[in-house]
Amino acid sequence: MTTTIPTRRVPQAGPPLPPIAIATAALFLVSLALPTILASGATYPSPYSGNSVVVGYFQANSGPVLITALLQFAASLPLAIFAATASVRLNRLGVRAPGATIALVGGILASSSMALSALLTWTLTRPEILAHGDLVRLVHDLGFMTGGPGFVVPIGLLIAGIAVPSLIVRLLPRWLAWAGLIIAGLALVATLTVALPGLSILLPIVRFPAFAWLIAAAFLLPASRAGARAGEES
Repeated sequence: MTTTIPTRRVPQAGPPLPPIAIATAALFLVSLALPTILASGATYPSPYSGNSVVVGYFQANSGPVLITALLQFAASLPLAIFAATASVRLNRLGVRAPGATIALVGGILASSSMALSALLTWTLTRPEILAHGDLVRLVHDLGFMTGGPGFVVPIGLLIAGIAVPSLIVRLLPRWLAWAGLIIAGLALVATLTVALPGLSILLPIVRFPAFAWLIAAAFLLPASRAGARAGEES
């Protein structure tokens, strides 16, 4: 008769957060810069521009628009991985409050909105769509709403879900946790851009600091409670 010795299961930490956060931000930033260079300085049109400006840009720049769609779709994938990994990390660090789940839900919603916006942008490279100015305008507006408030508001939930428990149990430096709460608050205010176009200025104000915050949190969020205690003592 043989006996089996139970083995202790060691929880897996998941992939490191910094490369994932950096990949997300880098792919998104390149999706803005590279198409502008390839389009000889022509910038992606605002949804509040005139019809001739919007339709003319997409009809003249199918290649750069395709690159925008490709890179932003690619950026949505590491963002989802970041949200899942950060949520598990918070649970391993002893966070039992809803923050970890809020971070996961916010990250998945933000990733999904970015992916949907990218796919809508891809349709603006199709000759069948470009032949109809009204259809171009409709798809562009949908792409803006999904990639604008549809992305910024849930990424605020992702940041809040990490920042709040990190502030309570001191997982991150207090200044970084408070900065995250400010960004998350502005992201929630950006919900009003759906009804008040004048508040659209909040979208880039939130978007770029949000990427920077995620990168900083990725480097500073401890991998274990021992690491968190060491950070508190230092």
